[in-house]
Amino acid sequence: MDDTIAAISTPEGAGGIAVVRVSGADAVRIADKVFSANIIDAPSHTVHYGHVKNERGETVDEVLLTVMRAPKTFTREDVVEISTHGGFSAPRAVLDALIRVGARHAEPGEFTKRAFLNGRIDLSQAEAVIDVINSSNDLARRTAVSQLEGALSSEIKAVRDKLVHLAAKMQVLIDYPDEDLEDVTTDDIRAAALECAAETDRLLSTADSGKILRSGIRTAIVGKPNVGKSSLLNKLAREERAIVTDIAGTTRDVIEEYISLDGIPIILIDTAGIRRTDDTVERIGVEKSLKSIDTADFVIVLIDGSSFFDNGDIEVLRATKNKKRIVLINKTDLGQSKYIEAVKSRAADSPVLEISAKTGLGLDKLAAEIKNVYRLGEIALSGGAVITNMRHKTALIKAADALKNAAAAIDNGMPADIASIDINDAIYALGEITGETVSDDIVNAIFHEFCVGK
Repeated sequence: MDDTIAAISTPEGAGGIAVVRVSGADAVRIADKVFSANIIDAPSHTVHYGHVKNERGETVDEVLLTVMRAPKTFTREDVVEISTHGGFSAPRAVLDALIRVGARHAEPGEFTKRAFLNGRIDLSQAEAVIDVINSSNDLARRTAVSQLEGALSSEIKAVRDKLVHLAAKMQVLIDYPDEDLEDVTTDDIRAAALECAAETDRLLSTADSGKILRSGIRTAIVGKPNVGKSSLLNKLAREERAIVTDIAGTTRDVIEEYISLDGIPIILIDTAGIRRTDDTVERIGVEKSLKSIDTADFVIVLIDGSSFFDNGDIEVLRATKNKKRIVLINKTDLGQSKYIEAVKSRAADSPVLEISAKTGLGLDKLAAEIKNVYRLGEIALSGGAVITNMRHKTALIKAADALKNAAAAIDNGMPADIASIDINDAIYALGEITGETVSDDIVNAIFHEFCVGK
């Protein structure tokens, strides 16, 4: 933390500009050594035109240099950002000039780590930085920005503060059991523990949606042979990714394609048609299809509306009955399906839509149905905290379990000091999310995932 660090903060490669960032107590002094104009006394948040010189006095690049003084910076240290020409050579030469006069090359995520260690952001906000960078759709970006602004932190802090206040009162009860003090009753302890457990459970209920925003929905397209699975994948992907023929059993292997469907990140999995077959290669494809159902987050069951609704379709519906799914009756361009009521009765727990993978008819409703299943519309409107991080989910599960154990201890007639152990466990678990009780090893592991320069 005593070093002044420097790194290229933009991706290397062809581009208009690149940014070299410097942070630390000597940031301005070090930058002044390589810059053609005097910036030692430059006011904070000012931009200066000039040239960067190397140790031989040669001009490295024509740049704009921004001076930002602590504490009103990202790291709460003095920061200098140098905008160079893009490409590989110019930013590297500027960085090399800075290192030669006293800066140290930053480690991965070290700028954000300093922002955390200097109290500008907590650990969950720091993790949101990488989520903003990696967001692949608008909803994921908005959720990450909300977390960066403290939406999750404020909710965790509110629950944790209640528990800390409760634990303090409980300690008085434990230490001075015979004193007539304004203390807390066992009923109060139980009620507070269950109230906070409900808050953690509410946050945990967003984790499935959060996983989708972060990683996408693994969606298997399944059905009998020749119902239009490959045609559907091609239509949604807007390119010919899978071979389409009138011959049943064309698809022999699993094909994956990443798409954004009305802002929803989806990994589409086109599978072999599910049927009994003596063809060795096709049978392997069918086995992979069944495994894809098991590993998928969501299943699109495709039924040929121009053909008979038979035992093969029923077998597919039976194989997917325990999955989140939608049933699509395909080939409506060939005429109205005669079997829609039969399909609805067999899939009463699932949305059923009529579509045409060939023309695209009805596919506009697919995104809306997926949003309903995963409550993505509610998330978009609420702007509240969403659990997108497995570390946060694990900590919330620990906190919720501890709080329920505290309530159970009271119900079983245990003394307050037994319940206080669980209350303190919950406080510790919630502190792991914001960084108040997290270990150095976890902190280092989190920031090691960042790119250099962030």
